[in-house]
Amino acid sequence: MKSETWIACHVNMYSYFGGATRLIIPDNLRVGVDSNTRYETIINRSYNEMAEYYDTAVVPARVDHPQDKSSAEGTVKYTSTWIIAALRNRKYFSMHELKAAVSKKLEEFNSKDFQKREGSRLTAFLNEEKSFLKPLPASPYEPAVWSKATVQRDYLISDGKNKFSVPFDLIGEEIGLRITRNTIEAFFHGARVASHPRPEKRLCDPIIIPDHMPENHRKYLSYNDDEFLSWANSIGAATFAVVKSFLESGRVSEQGYKACASLTKLADRYGHERIENACGRALSYTRQPSIRSIGTILKNGQDTVKREPDSQKTTTGSSYGITRGAGYFSKGSDAND
Repeated sequence: MKSETWIACHVNMYSYFGGATRLIIPDNLRVGVDSNTRYETIINRSYNEMAEYYDTAVVPARVDHPQDKSSAEGTVKYTSTWIIAALRNRKYFSMHELKAAVSKKLEEFNSKDFQKREGSRLTAFLNEEKSFLKPLPASPYEPAVWSKATVQRDYLISDGKNKFSVPFDLIGEEIGLRITRNTIEAFFHGARVASHPRPEKRLCDPIIIPDHMPENHRKYLSYNDDEFLSWANSIGAATFAVVKSFLESGRVSEQGYKACASLTKLADRYGHERIENACGRALSYTRQPSIRSIGTILKNGQDTVKREPDSQKTTTGSSYGITRGAGYFSKGSDAND
C-alpha cells in the first residue's frame, strides 16, 4: 500500500465517523511505522503529521501480536465476507458505480441487528461511542508524502513527473520534500525554502521561480530578440547593426544570444561610447563582425584612434604599385644641376 492511500483511508474514516479518535492502533506496516522495538516506536513522518493534524496519537500493536486488536481483526474478516463477497459477481463500469454499491452494502451491514444483543453497529456507535470523538478540523487533511533529496547543480527537485526550482545556494545540500496532491514544498533545517503548485499534466520545461536563480542565469532567462535590439538601439546605429547581424547569423536567432550577451558585458566594461565606436570600426572591415574582433578593437584601443576621411587620403601613384611620383624625380634633377 502506498503512503498516500494509507493516509487517505484515515481521512475518509474520520469524515465518515464525523469526528477523530483519541488513539489509533494500527499494524506495523511500513507506510505507517518506521520502527517498533522494545525501547522505542518511530512513526512514519507523513503518518505522524496526519495524526497531529487530527489531534490523535498513534500507538501501534506489538509486533506479531494481532490479538492487541482482535475485535478489529474479526470485523475486517466479517466485513470482507459480507460486502466484497456479495458483490464479487457483479460488473461495474466505473469506480463511481463501484463505490456507490459498496457504500450501500456498508450501510446495510451497519444497520443489521446484532444476533446476541439489542441494536446494531450503527446504534451502538451513535449511543455509546460517538460522544468520545474529538471534533474534526475545519477542512480535511490533505495527504502528504515526505522524502529526502540532494539538490543538484541545476537547483531543481522532482516529484517524479515534473521538476521545480529551489534556491541555488542549496546546491549540494540535503533537503526534505513534502508532496501533496496539489503542492510540493522544500524544507531545509526545518524552514520552508520553496513551494510550488503541482500541475496535473507532465510539462516539457521545469517550473522555475526567478528569485531562485543566480543573477547570470536570471539574465539569460530574460534574453529575447526585442530586448537585445532595444538595448542596441539605445546606444547607436553601429551597435544596432552589429546586434542585428548577430541575431541573423545563425539558423535561429537564439544562436546569436551568446554574442549579444557578451557585447552587453563589454558595454558595461568599456562604456557605451567606446562600444559604438568599436562596432563602427568593425563594420568598416566586414558586414558580419564577430564579438572577438570587437573585443580586440576595444582591448587595443583602436576605437579611440580617429580615422582619416577618404577624401584626405593621397592618391599619388597608380594602381600598378609606382610610389614615386613626378615630384620625386624633378627634385633629383634639380639637385644634379
